[in-house]
Amino acid sequence: MEYIGIDIGSTCSKTALMNADKEILDTFVIPTGWSSLEALKDIKKKLAGKGYNFDDMYCISTGYGRQAVEGARKKVTEITCHAKGASMLYDETVFNIVDIGGQDTKVIACRNGKVMEFYMNDKCSAGTGKFLEIMANRLNVSLTELDNIAREHTEKLQISAMCTVFAESEIVSLIGRGTSKPNIAWGVLQSVVKKVRQEYAKLTDGEKPIFLTGGLCDDEYFLELLSESFGRPVHSHHLARFAGAIGAAALAVDAGENR
Repeated sequence: MEYIGIDIGSTCSKTALMNADKEILDTFVIPTGWSSLEALKDIKKKLAGKGYNFDDMYCISTGYGRQAVEGARKKVTEITCHAKGASMLYDETVFNIVDIGGQDTKVIACRNGKVMEFYMNDKCSAGTGKFLEIMANRLNVSLTELDNIAREHTEKLQISAMCTVFAESEIVSLIGRGTSKPNIAWGVLQSVVKKVRQEYAKLTDGEKPIFLTGGLCDDEYFLELLSESFGRPVHSHHLARFAGAIGAAALAVDAGENR
């Protein structure tokens, strides 16, 4: 039997497949779109194209749209799944996670793959992927381009507004004054870094190794800015955006083997 973890987020849906030895067989990501149910249909089609039958798998779902995954044996919070998944990707037993999702930012203290403490910014989109998406759209660039052009900044511009709506208005004013894209892009990234640091400061022990999960894991300059802000390396992994799905798949293996 194969085991599958499905993490349906607000922006992207991630899938991870494992065998009984917890070896990762495959991972893939698709846009969630307007409906979690439609995203699940697309996941099943993609699985079929790879030669897998969803109905034959032991599935655990997680994420924003986990309740929409019909056929999942269990539906587990993304906090639990990210801790489990990160423990499989990183060679540490005690560490902290920063997860920047589409609709929220989470900080999680972990020990042996289990959650010891966590905080979540889910009341405001500031400091989330949605904030970056809105600002990138205003600058007419992709998220990857936003990260790249920020390197070219010549001024350390501060975005003073923390609210997404007011921050967007502030950027419109900056554009109107002829401020360069690189300087605005740097200010946008730094605004997210500042928000992450505020959330992270709530953890009891912030001196543990820090690992980044979520959709910004491949944004090299953002990772540099985050590390600079913490004064030490913030680590990532090429599969870190799949941490939730990998954790769900690993929990599926544990549950399946214990039946």
